[in-house]
Amino acid sequence: MTDSIEILNDRLFPVDRATLFDAFADPCKLEQWWGPEGFTNTISAFDLRPGGSWLVTMTADNGANFHNRWTFEEIVAGKMVRMTHHEPVHIFTLGMRFSDEEHGTRLLWRMLFDRTEENEVMEKFLHAANEQNFDRLARLLKQDKGDH
Repeated sequence: MTDSIEILNDRLFPVDRATLFDAFADPCKLEQWWGPEGFTNTISAFDLRPGGSWLVTMTADNGANFHNRWTFEEIVAGKMVRMTHHEPVHIFTLGMRFSDEEHGTRLLWRMLFDRTEENEVMEKFLHAANEQNFDRLARLLKQDKGDH
């Protein structure tokens, strides 16, 4: 048993790296796809620089609000973002890597949690929730290309 839990998701998106990175770096686009299905987002702060804060309220389809606070740790524009999620409840690191491939850009999403009983329960559904994030991102990218 290791001291941490790692959750990996990756997907190839049929857009260039700049377009994919912009879908995260532009808060107006980000709030359209962030989180699993059924959530809407309100971003009240988004300071994309090392040490900068990101404050987002995720609202579930039942109306419940989840106030999330992140700190950006490392950013290489168009290539990677590493950030720490502080609240609510779960403290973890999320790394996103953007890499060129023949038919688009691969996004590698890596979440790292301390191994706790609660996080082990979360691990069971986070991979699927991340795939929903990617589905929402894919729809936004398709819409932005005008491929309705």
